[in-house]
Amino acid sequence: MENSIFIEFPEAGAEELHINTFGHSVTKPGHQFGPAVRNFYLIHYILNGEGSFSVDGRTYQLKRGQGFLIEPDYMTVYTADSQCPWTYVWLGFSGHRAKDILNSIGLRQDSPIFTCSPDQHLEQYVLDMLQHNDATSSDIYRREAMLLLFFSALAQTDHTGVAEHTENIYVEQAVRYIQNCYREPLRVEDIARHAGINRSYLSILFKKYTGLSPTKYLQTFRMTRAAHLLSLTQLPISAVALSCGYQEPESFHKIFKQHTGLSPSRYRIQEQSKTETNRDALFQLTETGPL
Repeated sequence: MENSIFIEFPEAGAEELHINTFGHSVTKPGHQFGPAVRNFYLIHYILNGEGSFSVDGRTYQLKRGQGFLIEPDYMTVYTADSQCPWTYVWLGFSGHRAKDILNSIGLRQDSPIFTCSPDQHLEQYVLDMLQHNDATSSDIYRREAMLLLFFSALAQTDHTGVAEHTENIYVEQAVRYIQNCYREPLRVEDIARHAGINRSYLSILFKKYTGLSPTKYLQTFRMTRAAHLLSLTQLPISAVALSCGYQEPESFHKIFKQHTGLSPSRYRIQEQSKTETNRDALFQLTETGPL
């Protein structure tokens, strides 16, 4: 479990730079998020505590003052330490300029960890966004300014000295194939053939490096991708199903409910109502004093 407050903004078509979400979380011991997949870039910055971040067959042990990047369409898991759980802020964004900006900063999926001191103000920039979350021009421009200041601070961070990690080239190749082809009717044999190994060996490696079988990894990838589309867009549920590799809406409904415990329509209502609830909570906080 975690105590979090956040705001989400659906994408409004093709934009150069769009803020998708931002928030602050205080996690409970052992709290795990994922496996999950996003359709936008997401950066976490750790304010206190420790935990682990796993992506693409690698696991990083992280602590206060460090942060991590998640790129779109990568399945990730991050877990708070059982003794010293972390508190963090996060900021999600997308758009045509997003990748170029990250490249200029030096952050990318094969080098996703950074270290940043408190006097670089990453926390303050996110908290300022939380306090200015309306759709007014004033708040929109202010959030954009905070995003650019956030990038400015990241450009000064240290990207060296990351924790020990493990990797496997076959798993990486298979994961990238899933990322590119999950909308199609994939079989495990297709994934193994692309990675250049047989199905049995692929299954062993996937279990070792991701904790999931290839079939379960693909299903979880599709379901978490669908969950984000339901949370942040108004796409018809049939279109969400097709975009996630399900030709039959009935199959999608059944698997989605098994995965989340809710039907797609109920899940959408629940998740999209959270932002309004958080707006009300933030309004009450700003009425009584700064965050």
